[in-house]
Amino acid sequence: MHKEIFIFADEIAEQLKVSRAFAYKVIKNLNEELQAKGFLTIPGRVSRKFYEERVYGINKMLEGEQNGNTREQEK
Repeated sequence: MHKEIFIFADEIAEQLKVSRAFAYKVIKNLNEELQAKGFLTIPGRVSRKFYEERVYGINKMLEGEQNGNTREQEK
């Protein structure tokens, strides 16, 4: 299944178990970070990849797996 490039407040609210209003604040904060780095942003949505990196640390977990590290080894 193909994931959308952007993630919206409804999905963020569901994933994080927060209100839609708070999800919009999350989007605003993430978009501000992207704007500071020179990226174009669209209000009310944020890059799914950036969201996953910032909220779940996806890149850090994947980098560890690629280098042969596991959570057990990190301790």
